[in-house]
Amino acid sequence: MSLSRYFESHKADALRTGLSYFVTNGLAAALGLLLISGSVHLLFGSFAAAAASVGVLVCIPPDQPAPKRGKFWQLLPALLIGLPLFLAVQVLHADPIWLGLLLVPASFLAFLAGAWGKRGLPIAISAMFAMIFSMAIPTHSSIATTLSSGLYFTVGGVAYLIWATLANAALNRRYRVQMLADTLLALVQLMRTQARQFTSATGAQSGGEAPLIGALLRQQATLADQLQTARNILLESPRTLRRQQLASMLMLVLEIRDHLLVCELDLDTLKAHAGHAPTLGTLSDVLKTLADGIEGLADALLRGRQPPPFISQRARLTDLRWVSDTTAPSNGVEPPPGILARGLASRIGHLNDEACKMIALARGELAPDVGLVRTTWALFVSPTAWSWQPVAALWSWQAPSMRHAIRAALAIGTAYALALALPWGTHDYWILLTIVVVLRGSLAQTLERRNSRVIGTLIGCLLAGLLLYIHISPLVLLVVVTLAQAFAHAFAVRRYLVTAVAATVMGLLQVHMLNAGTSASFDVLERIADTLMGVSIAWAFSYVLPSWERHQIAALVTRTLAAQARHAQVALDLWQLNAVDNEPELQWRLARREAYDSLSALVQATQRSLSEPRAVRPPLEPLGKMLAYSYQLLGQLTSVKTMLLRRRGRLTHDQVDAPLRQSGVSLVNILTGPRLPCAEATHFATVDEPPELNDPFEGDLSTWLLRRLDLAADIADQLRNHADQVIFDLAQAQNR
Repeated sequence: MSLSRYFESHKADALRTGLSYFVTNGLAAALGLLLISGSVHLLFGSFAAAAASVGVLVCIPPDQPAPKRGKFWQLLPALLIGLPLFLAVQVLHADPIWLGLLLVPASFLAFLAGAWGKRGLPIAISAMFAMIFSMAIPTHSSIATTLSSGLYFTVGGVAYLIWATLANAALNRRYRVQMLADTLLALVQLMRTQARQFTSATGAQSGGEAPLIGALLRQQATLADQLQTARNILLESPRTLRRQQLASMLMLVLEIRDHLLVCELDLDTLKAHAGHAPTLGTLSDVLKTLADGIEGLADALLRGRQPPPFISQRARLTDLRWVSDTTAPSNGVEPPPGILARGLASRIGHLNDEACKMIALARGELAPDVGLVRTTWALFVSPTAWSWQPVAALWSWQAPSMRHAIRAALAIGTAYALALALPWGTHDYWILLTIVVVLRGSLAQTLERRNSRVIGTLIGCLLAGLLLYIHISPLVLLVVVTLAQAFAHAFAVRRYLVTAVAATVMGLLQVHMLNAGTSASFDVLERIADTLMGVSIAWAFSYVLPSWERHQIAALVTRTLAAQARHAQVALDLWQLNAVDNEPELQWRLARREAYDSLSALVQATQRSLSEPRAVRPPLEPLGKMLAYSYQLLGQLTSVKTMLLRRRGRLTHDQVDAPLRQSGVSLVNILTGPRLPCAEATHFATVDEPPELNDPFEGDLSTWLLRRLDLAADIADQLRNHADQVIFDLAQAQNR
C-alpha cells in the first residue's frame, strides 16, 4: 500500500469513528455532566457542584445507546445503589478502619452484578464509582453537611437520568443510522476476508486452520454482537417510512451474511483445480466491489448523504458462468468443477442482488418489506426489564460471577491497605479506581486493560503536564475536561487505551482546578505511581480464584450443539412449504440467530483462552475444528433453505419430501442424541445407487438438494465427533 493510500485509509477510519454512535453518546454524556455540574456550581457553589458531579459520574457508565422503551429504568439502579454507598463513605471517611470494612463487602456485592452480563457490569462500575469518588470529596464532620452532599449527589444523579433519557430519545433517529452504518462496516470486513479466501491456499477450510478459525471466526463473532446491538434500536417501533427502510436494510444484512457463509461451500474443491484460479480471482474481485459499494453506503449514512448509485455486477457473473467449463469429466456423483464454479458465481449473484436492494432502499428507489419488519421486530429486541433469574446461578463456588466478586473484593481490600501505608496518600482512591477499571472476569481482558491503562496513563500525564505548562485559561481547561470525559465514556468498551488517556487528562486537570495551590508535577508522579501499583494488584489478583475459560467451554459446546440441532430441525421442516402465514419464517430466523449467537460466544471464549497459561487452556485443536464444521453445517443448511424458498418449483417433491423429513430427525440425533456406532449412522439422502447429478441451471434441483443433505450429515457427524472430543478432554483435565 502506498503512503498516500495509507493516510487516506486512516483518514476515512478516523472520520467514521468521529461520526460513530459511541462518540455521539460520549459527547451527549459529557455535555450533560457540564450542564448539570455548571448549573449546580452557579446556584450552590463548588462543594455542591463536586457532589452533584459524582452523582452524574455514577450514572454515566450504563448510559449507552438503547431503545427508548425502558431507558430510564435501565439507568435507575445505578442511582439507587450508588446513593447509599456514597453516603456511607461520607460518614466513614474520617475513620479508615471502618471505611475499609465497608469497601470490601460492598465491592463484593457490587461485582455480583456481573451475573447480569453486559447490562450488569456497568451497574457494578457505577456502584464502585459511588464509593471511590465519594472518597475524593473533602470530608466534613457535620451530619448536616453529609446529608447536604447526599442531596446534591441525588440532584446530580436525577438530573442526569432525565438528561440521558431525553438525549437518548432525541438522538434515537441518529443512533438508528449510526448503528446500521457500524453493522455495515463490520459486514464489509467479513466480505473482504471472504474475498481473500477465494485466492488463498487450499486446505484452510476443511482443516479449520488460520483463515477460518482466525479472521473469519472473529469477524463472524463481531458481526453477531453488532447485529444484536443494532436490532435492539433499529427494530424498535418501526412505524415511520425511514425506520422501516433502515430495518429492512438490517434484515438484508442477515441475508448477505448467510450468502457469505454459503460461499464457503465447495471452495476447496475449486481451489484444487488450477484451471479455475482466474474464475476465483474474478469472483474475489466482484465480492470486493460489492464490499466497496456497501462501505460507500455506510459512509453516506454517517454523513447524512444519499448513497451513490451502484452498478450491478450481474453482467460479470453471467460472463463467468458462460466461460466456466461444465464439460469436465465427472463420475455422475461428484459434480464437475465447472458446475461448482457456476454455483459459486450464482451465490455471489445473490449477494449482488441483496447489495443492490440495500442501496436502492437507502436511495428511496425500493419500498421496504413492511410486513416482515412489523412481524419480526418484537421477537428480535432484547428485553429491557430486570430479572432476578441470574441470582439463582450465583450461589455456586464455580460460578464465574461469584469468583470474580470475591477476587475483586480481595483486590480492593489489599489496595486500600496499601494506600493507607503510602507516604503521600493524597489521592488514595486512584489505586482503587485503577483496579475497578482494569480487573475483569477473564485474564485476557485484564491483561489487555492492564497494558492499555499503563500506556494511557503515561500518555495522559504527558498531555496534562503540557497543558498545565503552557498555562491555558480556565475556560479552555473546562472545555478540555469536558472533551476528555466524552472520549473516556465513548471508548470505554471500544478501545480502552483512548479511555485511559482521556481519564488521566481529566483527573489531573480536575485536581488542578480544585486545588490550584498544589504541585501539578507531584500530582503527575503520584498518578503514575498509583496506576502502576493498581495494575500490578489487579494483575496479581486475576490469578486468585481464576475463572479459566475451559470451565465454561463445555456448557458453550453443549449450547452450540443444541442450537445447531434446532436450526436443522426448523430449516428442514416441510410445513414451511405449505404454511399460509410467516410463522415458519419467524421460527427459522429465531433458530438461526441462536445458532450464530452460540457460535459467537464460543469463539470469544476460545479467543480469550489464548491469553491464559498453556496448562489451563481448553483443547484448541478439536475446538477449532468443531467451530469450522459448525459454520460449514450452517452453510449447507442455508443452501438447502435457499432451494426450498427460492427454487421450490424446480424440486420433485416425491423425491425430496421423505429425505427432508428424515434428515431433520437424523441431524438432531447426530448432534444431540446418544452416540451410535458408525455402522448404525443414518445417511438419509442416499439410495442404493446415488442419483446422477444433472445440470442445476437447466433442470431439476432435487439431486442437488439430496447432495447437500448428504454433505450436511457428514459435517454434522464430524462436528459431533470434535465436540465430544472437546468435552472428553475437558473432563480429563478436570480429573487430573
